[in-house]
Amino acid sequence: MPQPLLLPLDPGLHQALADLADAVGRTPEDIALDAVRTCLREEEARVRVAAERLAGAHADLLRRLGE
Repeated sequence: MPQPLLLPLDPGLHQALADLADAVGRTPEDIALDAVRTCLREEEARVRVAAERLAGAHADLLRRLGE
């Protein structure tokens, strides 16, 4: 079972999360989990693009190091 993650939210952010959850009929935890998943996907994509750009820019060096 996954361990719970505690996120310290300031009162304004906590209230905004509770309000949004109430408005869409979901739990605050579900909203927060979706936000984390979205953030991770976006960051992973950003890092992947940067890594591919660097690998392309240095392909010759990488090839020589692999020989």
